[in-house]
Amino acid sequence: MYDPSQLRTFLAVAQTLSFTRAARRLGLRQSTVSQHVRRLEDATGRQLFSRDTHSVELTEDGEAMLGFARRILAVHEQATAFFTGTRLRGRLRFGASEDFVLTRLPEILEGFRHDHPEVDLELTVELSGTLHERLASGKLDLVLAKRRPQDARGELVWHDRLVWIGAERLRLDSERPVPLIVYPPPGITRARALDALQRQGRAWRIACTSGSLNGLIAAARAGLGVMAHSRGLIPPGLVRVPDRFGLPELGKVDFVLVHGPRRPTAQDTAGAADALSTAILAAGDRLQRP
Repeated sequence: MYDPSQLRTFLAVAQTLSFTRAARRLGLRQSTVSQHVRRLEDATGRQLFSRDTHSVELTEDGEAMLGFARRILAVHEQATAFFTGTRLRGRLRFGASEDFVLTRLPEILEGFRHDHPEVDLELTVELSGTLHERLASGKLDLVLAKRRPQDARGELVWHDRLVWIGAERLRLDSERPVPLIVYPPPGITRARALDALQRQGRAWRIACTSGSLNGLIAAARAGLGVMAHSRGLIPPGLVRVPDRFGLPELGKVDFVLVHGPRRPTAQDTAGAADALSTAILAAGDRLQRP
């Protein structure tokens, strides 16, 4: 038998690839996270992670456990809801950034709707910066988006790196400004790209602006320029820009879940937000696989 608390810890480590970040997400000590993983490995008789002082990676058995852990936890939650007689209701205003348009987020939302049919789910897809603004103004209850720089709020879904991507045939001339494909303000990746180029002293020009991820992808596939994008979410038909073109490092990025202020008159909404947050955290690794 597998302990649900150990499975939740395993998923957090698998999604963040860090015992430290998993501990921070779960509100546990790092020693407790290590203990949970060790006990789960003892229960399975298999090594689930290969780890050293610098990195944490899933083993083949760890990859297999991902699917099992998600299903076990999902059934556990369904059984708990059934026998406690709790049925979530209310309207949940959920915002997801454009980054997730081509991922398996719709499957996660479909599962949530199946488990909680009396929750009226209202979905908003926007730029991460816009979603944070709408959350702060009370227009959203829960947001899944990139974390803004110097913003410590939010539950970490996964940690990634921003990279430059473009069409495979694209070539950049070091003597000419870098052609950029960007979201409009307040796009977080836009700001990171411009800041990185400015620090490097590299000239640039805006070749395409679109508030739609599909619009940016179409421009990139047409060879109009390069765009900053999450390494774990590179769309089909696009590749990382080779290092030989000398583009600056863009740094790391966190994808987080952020709850809006709890409203005293909307307890049902708070419960629904917690349930959806749990479902996304449990399946966060699936979001990185288009």
